[in-house]
Amino acid sequence: MTKKQKIEVKPGTCIPWEQKLKEIPEISGDKTLTREVWEDIDALGYMYIWQCLLSF
Repeated sequence: MTKKQKIEVKPGTCIPWEQKLKEIPEISGDKTLTREVWEDIDALGYMYIWQCLLSF
């Protein structure tokens, strides 16, 4: 069995940018813009999960 890595996740985040950056190929465009878009989309996912949890 393999041990899972402990990942520090900030509040309001599902998958931290640092972790996602390791999974995707090299970014050829604006890295700051890419990070901002990822963090915005990730925050929406986080809010959706909490809304579903609190609604039911």
